[in-house]
Amino acid sequence: MDLKPGDPVISKAGRDKGKIFVVISIHEPDYVTISDGKLRKVEHPKLKKMKHVKRCGSPIMSINEKISTGEKINNSDIKKALAAAVLEDGDI
Repeated sequence: MDLKPGDPVISKAGRDKGKIFVVISIHEPDYVTISDGKLRKVEHPKLKKMKHVKRCGSPIMSINEKISTGEKINNSDIKKALAAAVLEDGDI
């Protein structure tokens, strides 16, 4: 699975099963760090295996741009982006 920072994902396993997150970073070969801005803040993202997440929807460009330019991401940025993604894609 080729995930990129800024991709919205749904957890497929664990206590957070069914919740939506944003990929913060990729840790080769099989791990990603994810955050939702609420329970899993940017300061303490969740390290999760790629096989335990599923991409949903299109990449969140505002988060992707901030990560690629090295800007600091706030928890409110992630919450707003996820809320907009959920409203935009009714299937999330």
